[in-house]
Amino acid sequence: MGLFKPLDELALGASYFFRRSEVIQGNIANVDTPGYKPRDLIFEKELDRALSLKKTDPRHIDPQQPRSRFKVIDSPDYSGYDGNRVNLDKELAKLAESNLMVRAINEALRKEIGKLKLVIQGR
Repeated sequence: MGLFKPLDELALGASYFFRRSEVIQGNIANVDTPGYKPRDLIFEKELDRALSLKKTDPRHIDPQQPRSRFKVIDSPDYSGYDGNRVNLDKELAKLAESNLMVRAINEALRKEIGKLKLVIQGR
């Protein structure tokens, strides 16, 4: 395990939640747009890599196939009277979750940097 690997992983998580917040904010901005379909962000490739999945059967999907790091998908679970599928309560809850995760990741980054400072100072 590299010295900076925890920082890299935390930075990747932070970039995911920042990007997801942007997508959710777009959904909220279009809450009154007729026919608008809300979008969300999924974290497939990095989750697969973190879990170290292996293809053990020819019928399995190859976890090593190239995919984008984050994938934006349409959310099909709600439809309003004008065809707008944005559920404001759900979007606000997802936005709050993303904000909490960013705060938690920032705190973890602060602690990891503190550890590195101690190592550098030789304590």
